[in-house]
Amino acid sequence: MNLMPRGDNKIIEVPTIKIRPNKTQPRRLFEESELRNLAQSISQNGILQPLSVRRLKTGEFELIAGERRLRASVMAGLTKVPCIEIKCSDKESAVLALLENLQRKDLGMFEEAKGINRLIRRYGLTQEQAAKQLGKKQSTIANKLRLLKLSFEEQDWICQAGLSERHARALLKIEDGELRKEALSRMISENLNSVQAEEMIARLLNQNSVPAPKSGRQTIVVKDVRIFLNTINKAVDTMRLAGIDAISKKQDSGEYIEYTIKIPKQQSQKTRTA
Repeated sequence: MNLMPRGDNKIIEVPTIKIRPNKTQPRRLFEESELRNLAQSISQNGILQPLSVRRLKTGEFELIAGERRLRASVMAGLTKVPCIEIKCSDKESAVLALLENLQRKDLGMFEEAKGINRLIRRYGLTQEQAAKQLGKKQSTIANKLRLLKLSFEEQDWICQAGLSERHARALLKIEDGELRKEALSRMISENLNSVQAEEMIARLLNQNSVPAPKSGRQTIVVKDVRIFLNTINKAVDTMRLAGIDAISKKQDSGEYIEYTIKIPKQQSQKTRTA
């Protein structure tokens, strides 16, 4: 990484209005109370650790590390902040911004995963290359990125409940979205630790699957009927979106569920000849 030699890393005073945020900043959430506390400390003691910036062609500066300090400084009324200017490329700036947050240890698991994902996509890196840049194992990067398979709603629930990354990885074992939400809800309502959560998920998967009656290779057949009902509903919705006035009716007799789907014959013929 083409950084300035240590002796050239002079501290300069930079006007806050000339500092632009880093587009690849992985952190998206900043606690207002923490910023106020930091702003009060800065008002009394000044900025103890300079910000890191790089000079842009416009004469402005892009922030590499220290966004919390910058925001708190503005709240404290500072018009200039001490900075260390670093010579680096766009890619190097993105890596440094991510590294600075990772080293703080308080970056959320999903913020971290999204930061790594942006780095990979923006600069066309492989997982192995990203791992090398960040000083991590390739398997660690892969596990972090897998967390993004959880929906935004699930990620929000996990963060709000203060669940761990191990909780989140356990949920990834469940492919069915409805069943996964049920497991997540139980994790939160029953205040399960990570080991208890993994055991609960193992039981849920066992209850909702049964070995197929074929000899030879053993496969798993999902017996949760909700999955198949959702498939029927999606098929009916797809026909309606295509302009077919499909009508579905479900009756639950207690012993079985009866589904009736009516498709106008003329519309189905038009669809085939279109």
